[in-house]
Amino acid sequence: MRIAVYLPLLLSLAAPFAARPLSERCEPRLATWLLTATAIVLGTASTISLGLLAVTGLIRIPQLAHLGHWSSHSAQHDDPAQLSVALLAGLLLGGAVLTAARMLWRRVHTLAAAALDAACMPTRDGTVIVENEAPDAYALPGLPGRVVVSTGMLHTLDETEHGILIAHERAHLTAHHYAFVAVAQLGASANPLLSSFATAVTYTIERWADENAATTTGDRRRVARTVGKAALATRQAPVRAVGSALGFLGLHGRRGPLASAGPVPRRVAALLAPPLGRHNALATTTAAVLMTTLLATAEAAHDLHLLLKTVGAW
Repeated sequence: MRIAVYLPLLLSLAAPFAARPLSERCEPRLATWLLTATAIVLGTASTISLGLLAVTGLIRIPQLAHLGHWSSHSAQHDDPAQLSVALLAGLLLGGAVLTAARMLWRRVHTLAAAALDAACMPTRDGTVIVENEAPDAYALPGLPGRVVVSTGMLHTLDETEHGILIAHERAHLTAHHYAFVAVAQLGASANPLLSSFATAVTYTIERWADENAATTTGDRRRVARTVGKAALATRQAPVRAVGSALGFLGLHGRRGPLASAGPVPRRVAALLAPPLGRHNALATTTAAVLMTTLLATAEAAHDLHLLLKTVGAW
């Protein structure tokens, strides 16, 4: 436990450096799965590690040790963590649990509201046209979900681009992209060091939808042009509350040089380049890191169990 319990925390410090390479070099669907899995596994494992460290501090308190029939004296002797470390872990654990619970509550509330809105939008083909001169388009999760497009956006794009727009937004619904965003943000809420993974997922789901539209239409350049036109048309439009809360905003993006990580220029550049492959080296490395994290967490929990048996035998 002296090493294993700290490993998820150490990996959380190094992991953010991998978020950008994963999102840029892997095929978008694979990148989304890898980023989401990393966020939730490291977020959960680091929270468990904090809990294990906090428990080592609790068993040093005589009153609590008495309740568990543990020896506080032997706990001080055998405990792998300093009391100050255990107390700090307890504080961080409380903050992580509270933040994650708040995020989960808001996410459930937002998805419920989106589903209710979708149910109130009857349509035959799943696409809802709203009378609004402000260019806008987004996917609204529900049972079933809806693609909502404003008349302003339809006037901005030509007929061919309408089909690209709809294919992009339907991809969000078909692949349940809101679930990937929710899981990644849950992991990041438990461990703020992983916030770059949640941000990267909101980018890769857009790339995933872009590639789906390119496959459907067979014209990557046309899709790139549509993404650019829609982004330019919506740059002055207000951000949608539901879309922002769900973590994806359809074709809406912010401006900025490609090197500064502006999502729309990066998406356009990716569409103008050949499709990305799976990049087995990155995928294998990510899988190895996640497996190491799970094994270290399991070992740390087992070591704490042995420690409690030891101090309980006195």
